[in-house]
Amino acid sequence: MKILLIQAHPRLDSYCHSLAEAYYRGAKTAGHDVRVVELPRLNFEQYLMSGQKDKIELTEELLDVQRLFLWADLLVFAYPTWWTAPPALLKLFLEIILAPSFAYKYHKSKGLIPRWDKLLRGKKARLIVTMDAPPLYYKLFIRDPGYKMMNASLRFCGVKPVQRTYFGSVKLSSGKVKRRWLEKAENLGEKE
Repeated sequence: MKILLIQAHPRLDSYCHSLAEAYYRGAKTAGHDVRVVELPRLNFEQYLMSGQKDKIELTEELLDVQRLFLWADLLVFAYPTWWTAPPALLKLFLEIILAPSFAYKYHKSKGLIPRWDKLLRGKKARLIVTMDAPPLYYKLFIRDPGYKMMNASLRFCGVKPVQRTYFGSVKLSSGKVKRRWLEKAENLGEKE
């Protein structure tokens, strides 16, 4: 399987990044072809003040990322949950990469309901998510807003299913628990 692993924690020395590395090791052990994009290494500065109607040409670096999206069978996003949702870096990345005519294309519509082509059909996604809240609390009481955002964005473009694996509470967990989670992330990569 061709896997694109998107490391979306703004710090490369984070525990979330360690989970992504563990997943990578497992996927490579299983014989998968894995490519990695580390969002903190990409330059997004020129896109920060752009709106969706602005026509901004993507840099060669970001065009390469789009080519990796097309290449991959599975998109894996590793990121933290901050203020109930993914970090702004990941949101900006999706707004840039999942561009019209690349990820979706609208048709002229009759009436109020828009129609569009989902140009990333046939791809699946996995979310590897760290959080300080206990995952059960996040899902039941906060109602899983980060997953809803990621699922809606990816499914809009044809990516499905979007599976999620939560690791938390990171802040309250012992080193022993965190080591078990690293094993779990590695096993996820092996079982894809």
